[in-house]
Amino acid sequence: MLIMLGNGMHFTLIGLRGGIEGFSPAELAVVTSGYFIGFLTGAQTAPKLIRRVGHVRVFAALGSFMSAGLIAFPLIAEPWAWTILRLLLGFCMSGVYVTAESWLNHAATNETRGKVLSAYMIAQTLGIIGAQGLLSLGDAGTSVLFIGASILVSISFAPILLSITPVPAVEVARPMPLRALFRASPLGTVGMFLLGGVYATQSGMGAVFGTQIGLSAGQIALFIAMLFAGALVLQYPIGWLSDKLDRRKLIFGSSVFGAGVCALGWAMGGGFWALLAAAFFAGGVTTPLYALIIATTNDVLSTEDMPAASGGLVFTFGLGAIAGPLVAGWAMQALGPQAFWLVLSVTFATIAFYAVYRMTQRVSAPQEESESYLNVLPTSSMVAVEAAGVWAAENAEAEREEEEG
Repeated sequence: MLIMLGNGMHFTLIGLRGGIEGFSPAELAVVTSGYFIGFLTGAQTAPKLIRRVGHVRVFAALGSFMSAGLIAFPLIAEPWAWTILRLLLGFCMSGVYVTAESWLNHAATNETRGKVLSAYMIAQTLGIIGAQGLLSLGDAGTSVLFIGASILVSISFAPILLSITPVPAVEVARPMPLRALFRASPLGTVGMFLLGGVYATQSGMGAVFGTQIGLSAGQIALFIAMLFAGALVLQYPIGWLSDKLDRRKLIFGSSVFGAGVCALGWAMGGGFWALLAAAFFAGGVTTPLYALIIATTNDVLSTEDMPAASGGLVFTFGLGAIAGPLVAGWAMQALGPQAFWLVLSVTFATIAFYAVYRMTQRVSAPQEESESYLNVLPTSSMVAVEAAGVWAAENAEAEREEEEG
């Protein structure tokens, strides 16, 4: 939670301080994409580093670089420098996730893994929401908030660095090639790529949008908080429905709802309460869609293929997260800040149309053969996604055996 407080502060601060420095939406889009390039690179590199020098050293090194990077933002207020710093922070955060999730997965048993992962996801979301409240404690035009984010990140490493828990091994399956992943689950592959663009646009360009339409720092923080509060509230009802309905229909329905909400956000203009409502529901369907797409993909795979497919889905999501802010930033530059909602609406609608198309191409798996649904956040690394997939498969198998018995 402490890590997410610091990281969540910095995400919004980039949009706030970038507006003060006069950066254009297109420039801030490149800065935003830099984070996800680093995150994708770190996801591939962190397991190798951990196997080579160990968890504690990797954790300490990444924490040091991340803390230093946060302090450096106000020192070098140039788009090219911020892009490099964001790439560094994305790389570090990815490695931090791999390390922390390996520890959690190692500490959990088969009976507790689902609860542990759920608690971990809740802690992440609460950290991001809480970070928005901390932004009111300082001025984005000074270095105070960047220093505060750096302090939070530095403190967050103490529990693990001082832990006497045995160091776990990091075993991450090699990601499934995109061609093989697409053959196995076209909806999972395309849907995850498009959803990566949605998530990165919301989390990375939301503050830029708020700055462009003239919201105050407090209003922008509340707007971003609503994106993640919606995810916290709607995750469980959508997850409950996913075990009752054809998941492809639920993906379609959630995407249509997201497209409609974003279209309303675009049509309503700058009304603040309308913006908060649009943010709550648009963010509210984004995170559940991530878990839904993973569950839908696992439904058509054997248990042995799930770990590799999880890695492929995380990689595909990362590619979409790199592209999404660039498209949104260029659209906002050309059409104005309201293009933020337009891009989100069109992307949600594309997911919905593709889900309908796939329903005409393949018969859905029988409901009793579907894997269990587990809340997984888009910020999770391959370690958590793999662990969630294994837990879901084991849980579903146990339920089927119990019913047969």
